[in-house]
Amino acid sequence: MPRTPADTSDVASVSALPSADAPPRHRWWILVVIGLAQLMVVLDATIVNIALPSAQKDLGFSDGDRQWVVTAYALAFGSLLLLGGRIGDLFGRKMTFLVGLVGFAGTSALGGAATSFEMLVVARAGQGLFGALLAPAALSLLTTTFTDPKERAKAFGVFGAIAGAGGAIGLLLGGVLTEYLDWRWTLYVNLAFAAVAFVGGVILLQRATRDKSATLDIPGAFLVISGLFCVVYGFSNAESHDWSSPQTWLFLVAGAVLLAVFAWWQTRAAHPLLPLRVLLDRNRGASFISVLITGAGMFGVFLFLTYYLQQSLGYTPVKTGLAFLPMVAGLMLASTLATTVLIPRIGPKAIVPLGMGLAAAGMVWLTALDLNSSYATDIMPPLVVAGLGLGLVMAPAMSLATAGVGAEDAGVASAAVNTMQQVGGSLGTALLNTLFSSAVTDYLDGRNPADPAVQAQAGLEGYSTAYWWSAAFFAVGLVISIVLYRRGVPTQDPDAAPVVHM
Repeated sequence: MPRTPADTSDVASVSALPSADAPPRHRWWILVVIGLAQLMVVLDATIVNIALPSAQKDLGFSDGDRQWVVTAYALAFGSLLLLGGRIGDLFGRKMTFLVGLVGFAGTSALGGAATSFEMLVVARAGQGLFGALLAPAALSLLTTTFTDPKERAKAFGVFGAIAGAGGAIGLLLGGVLTEYLDWRWTLYVNLAFAAVAFVGGVILLQRATRDKSATLDIPGAFLVISGLFCVVYGFSNAESHDWSSPQTWLFLVAGAVLLAVFAWWQTRAAHPLLPLRVLLDRNRGASFISVLITGAGMFGVFLFLTYYLQQSLGYTPVKTGLAFLPMVAGLMLASTLATTVLIPRIGPKAIVPLGMGLAAAGMVWLTALDLNSSYATDIMPPLVVAGLGLGLVMAPAMSLATAGVGAEDAGVASAAVNTMQQVGGSLGTALLNTLFSSAVTDYLDGRNPADPAVQAQAGLEGYSTAYWWSAAFFAVGLVISIVLYRRGVPTQDPDAAPVVHM
């Protein structure tokens, strides 16, 4: 029989969670540990991108194979997140967090030592697997560590800023490591992050007793892993082949069907992997969609602006990474302001749409870039605007996506947030790359492709098209967030112990 929202049969699995009356004494150091782990996972999605040309030259794989270094990580991470979140709920978040750290570090070392393309791809898939344990455990530990509303707002401001800015930090760090050391250090650097976070986790995190009678929803796990794998693979296949490819649509349709069956099964399972009560709340639903759309739209900045700066303006990898720092600063400022001041006073219905609007405006502004654009007057201003917009969306959405969730569901709700961001990023990468390529092809039609000036202008046409579509993503997000978010300031339910609100 399906469980009701009042069912607390799994509460024993988290019986040692800190209460609002006795928050962990070293909770701000715990935030540092969790933040380091989250930064490692998030920046890994982009830090390898800048190193890819060097890795390709060193290991000798083809342009067609290159995407699998990125896709292997996305496939494992995106498809296993929900299972990883529920494992943390059932078997202890501290242990899941530490296992994820060790596994992520080990597979990073394997990738750094790769002597072949196949070895590198296996290592990246391993990183995705252990990242799927680590990411939801980190977010759910944050959920259960900070129980005071004001402190929790500050903590999620920092966490949201890390989640939003990690991609840009990855570009900067990847550029520095690739340019001054070697591409392998973009993977080896994770050992330093993991070592510090592991020691801190062992010392600071509290261990919760688990309910040994609890069981995993095996059919649900199979359905959601298969469904998410098909969706992520389908979008990745569209990037390397074409949207009209039968293989692309076959995987996308199969993924949609499997996820629909998964949703149906969750209403029948005795111990559902993702209880639908986690999703059936207007603010949470709006937040999940906001994270999905932001994940898709952000690639309009990180991916194509990186290409523009290096290929069109001739920036070095380090200079490219530095160019993103004003956006990171704007994102962190807006994240902190949103969670500590704006959401508690105004609520999300005005703030999240404002962020979507600013992000859309930043994308539209970027469409004006050309081969003579100046960084100070043409590139930095729209980056700052986009960063402010992303900060107003990311931190509130990640916080509200698990607001009011029972402590026994904190891990799987956290995993659902990460899944939305991952699937959104995969969708954005595939769709925007396809649109970019089509715009370039259309511009070259009837022109001399051997002319460097024509090639350069074709690239600008492709970038502009990608920015316009990113702006369209955020415009859709603006409308959805206005419609779905409730009016007013989110409130806590005093009768909801042992529920932890964010």
